[in-house]
Amino acid sequence: MTKLSPLASPSATRAVLESHGLATKKALGQNFLVNDAILAKIIDLADVAESDFVLEVGPGIGTLTIALLKHAGHVISVERDKDLPQVLEETLASWTDRFALIGKDALGLTSADLAVAAEQLGIIRGDDERSLPNKFVANLPYAVAATLVLDYFERFESLESATVMVQAEVADRMAAKIGTKNYGSYTVKLSMFAEPAGRFSVSPGNFFPPPRVESSVLRLNRRIPVDDSGAPLDSDTVKAACVMADAAFASRRKTIANSCKTYFAGRGEAGARAIEALPALFARAGIDSGRRGESLSHAEFVRLGTEFARL
Repeated sequence: MTKLSPLASPSATRAVLESHGLATKKALGQNFLVNDAILAKIIDLADVAESDFVLEVGPGIGTLTIALLKHAGHVISVERDKDLPQVLEETLASWTDRFALIGKDALGLTSADLAVAAEQLGIIRGDDERSLPNKFVANLPYAVAATLVLDYFERFESLESATVMVQAEVADRMAAKIGTKNYGSYTVKLSMFAEPAGRFSVSPGNFFPPPRVESSVLRLNRRIPVDDSGAPLDSDTVKAACVMADAAFASRRKTIANSCKTYFAGRGEAGARAIEALPALFARAGIDSGRRGESLSHAEFVRLGTEFARL
């Protein structure tokens, strides 16, 4: 059987690194995937097709990138390690017409960066608008994975889904159910933009070098947050709902009333006004202030955000 990526083995990965005088960098969270079967499962879960324009973060030596390029129309990868562009130039030499690399920290990625890369690939949409990636597929550096996924869904509206390799504990937070220990402000904030749509586990032995944690690949599909009537929320209400999620979980063991007071205390006049308005806010949202944050649903946080945005 033909391998999806010729780099998906410890020996091939080691050979590429050594040929360039490189080694994995622990500080950058480099754990290269070396199991071709896992690559196939990622591509299947992400449902990558020729019509897709994929964004990848942390391509490494190009192992997953090659698998993506065999299925997608175009791929843009973002890599901060300044030693790796020379490697990717070699390993992806056959794909230069459909691959673009952005050399910077993924946390600093902008729509302008993506537009320039898209233009480099000759991708122009109707009305002369630059096309941006519609799928995010990546083996993410674990230290920034949670932040990156939420940030990209919030800022890059073209993304329809994200299929990402993350630490299993992070995947647990992303997909947590109401009332569980992993359900927190991050879960609620992510739920404003996306919802889980599939997951599988990946053990440490599938990487070079093996990480000391269990991993999961999780797919998240974009969702359009709506109010109780089904009307889409404006950005101010979504931001307000996210603030209320942070406030409700500021002191997890406290009631939402007391947790919110803790959160807004010391935040100047705006915080003082928020504390004063809390009783009426909870009443208008129809939520018992004696409950804890972990008992509130996505819809209830939307109602809290709607009322908070009106303050």
